Formats: sequence, structure tokens, C-alpha cells
Amino acid sequence: MLLGALAGFGSLVLAENPRDPTATVVKSDVIYGRRADMALTLDVFTPAAPNGIGIIHLANGGWHKAHYEPSIFAELLKRGYTVFRVLLPSEPKFTIVEQAVDLQRAVRFIRYHAKDYGVDPDRLGITGASSGGHMSMLQANAGNAGNSEAADPIDRTSSRIQAVACFFPLTDLLNYGGPGLVQGGDLGPLAYHRASFDFHEFDPQTRTYVKVTDDAKRKELLKQISPITYVTKESPPTFLIHGDQDLVVPLQQSEVIVAKLQAASVPVELMIKKDGGHPWPDFWNVDGPKLADWFDKHLRGK
Repeated sequence: MLLGALAGFGSLVLAENPRDPTATVVKSDVIYGRRADMALTLDVFTPAAPNGIGIIHLANGGWHKAHYEPSIFAELLKRGYTVFRVLLPSEPKFTIVEQAVDLQRAVRFIRYHAKDYGVDPDRLGITGASSGGHMSMLQANAGNAGNSEAADPIDRTSSRIQAVACFFPLTDLLNYGGPGLVQGGDLGPLAYHRASFDFHEFDPQTRTYVKVTDDAKRKELLKQISPITYVTKESPPTFLIHGDQDLVVPLQQSEVIVAKLQAASVPVELMIKKDGGHPWPDFWNVDGPKLADWFDKHLRGK
């Protein structure tokens, strides 16, 4: 169990970095949890003029963790947002099911320590692209109040999100590109990421982990990691940007969850990028400010 104190390996000053002049201090490798006794970490980017609001950025592509350059969220920093770059355990060792558990932990950790970072615990946004968008949408809709009986105070903390804005997310793995088309990492471009869907369960008889091959069990796990499963009227305001020429994550994935959010009367917008693929050139810098506009509207009330 983690103690309440912050853990990390130090801070880095970025004030003189011409590619990211708005980030003054980065606290790197903050430990938010553990998996298989390995540290799970995040980095905290504090802007020169904080507005008291935190944005969780999922440094995740193809369900791999990635230390993206902070220039991709420079617009958020310029507007005063404190950015938490969360690193999740990666495929091929860890599946999406496991990553989802660790993301819940990361959000609880950030909220529990929010005031230590000068952030309002009741105003947290989340963002990412592709698998990072998938995990953002999963967290935004599947966040919960926490376990009131947990021994660790962090696990008693809410993992709910107040706004989400992301690029081309996967949202419904049981209807991927069309009704009844199941995507379990075995079709098309996602076959390259089969390890992310390589689900196993513990067999107490053999005392080993056994691959889940039963079709019904696999579909239940795919439903579990599909953001659309958790949409309710309590889902946070949602903004999606998706290209109409995306050959990896069909535009349909954004369209179906937008329809479900609209039916639940949740504020939602979908921007369709004409001729946009997966991704399009310099998409974070070209269209990232639109995500920041969404957070301004729903977290700052501007």
C-alpha cells in the first residue's frame, strides 16, 4: 500500500526550453502505484501561471507508454492548466484490462494529492489520442466514487472526470466499424496489437494463468473495456476529433458514442477532420487548441 506522501525522483526546470516556454517546473517519475511490484509513474507539468485546474494527459499510443514531448500540450500549459502526464504499463506484457485498473489508480492519486499541486480536485479533465483517446474515454465514463472500505485512502478517493477531449478513440469493441463486428486485436491494423487483447485468468487447479479462449468470456472482457458500455447521464462533457479517412479506428467509433451521449443528454461535440487519417500531420499542434477550448468552456466556464 502506498503511503500518502508524494514519491518521485526529482524536478526538472523547462523554463528556457524554446519548444515549451510555458512549463516552468516538471516533477518527474512520481510514483502513483505499483503493478507486479514495479513502480507506475506520472510527470507533473506546472505552468508559469497556473489556473488551478488539472488535465490528465495519457502518454499512450498503441497501448504503449510514451514520453511525448511536452510541446504537444503546450497550449494547455499556456492557458494555465497543470498537466499530469500519466504512463501506463505497456503491451505486450500488460493488457488493456490491466491498464484500465492502473488508470483508475492514477486518477485517484492525482485527486488525492491535487491540492499539493495547486489543483482543484473537483476540476479534472482528461485527454489522449488513439489508444490514449480510448483510455481517456474509458476513464471518463467508467470512473467511480472509490471503495469506501479500502485501507488505502487513495483507493477511497473518486476517480471521476469532469471533462474529456480527445482524438480518434476506440469506443465500442463489440461493434467496430459496424454492428456485430467484434474487434479483439485479431482484425486489420489492430492485429499488430494483439498482445493488448491477450487476456488470461488464474486457474486455481493448475496454479497457472490460462489464456481466455471462450468466446462469451472474451466478449464480456471486450465489453468491459469499451467506453460506450458505461455512458450515463453522469458522463462528463465530451469533445472528439476524428478523421473521415481513418483506416485504423473507424469514424463510426466516435459517431456511435456521440449518439449514446446525446441520448443521455450529455454535452458532446464531434469534429470530423476532412481527409484526416490516423493521424494527420502535426495534429496535436494544429487541432490541440480546440481541445483546450473545450476544457476552458467546461472546466473554467469561459
